[in-house]
Amino acid sequence: MAVSDIRTAAAFYEGRLGLQALRSGPSARIPDGSRVYASGGGPALNVYQSATAGQTSATLATWYVDDLDRIVDELTSSGVEFVRYDQFEHDAKGITPRAGGGRIAWFQDPDGNTFALESDV
Repeated sequence: MAVSDIRTAAAFYEGRLGLQALRSGPSARIPDGSRVYASGGGPALNVYQSATAGQTSATLATWYVDDLDRIVDELTSSGVEFVRYDQFEHDAKGITPRAGGGRIAWFQDPDGNTFALESDV
């Protein structure tokens, strides 16, 4: 996951999302410019400082969760804002029905990288 500033990103990923950093390291020429975060019992997300941060509108990572409402409530209370897209119906929390069943909610990091939370219920 490319980010423009690793310190701002770390504050978001660790502080707001509550992800645990497993290790940090260099990113190209930037000492301590990357973090690897745990999710789902192992290393799952590599975040690194890069000039290409936030340049795609695609969803870059999805977490599948059992209790979408609880996770959305927890993240909202930590300051995460959920994205609402004009072409979809959203409930008050920003959750929308997913094609084929289930539900989905999107949020972005400080660089505009988009993530999703999905549930089959």
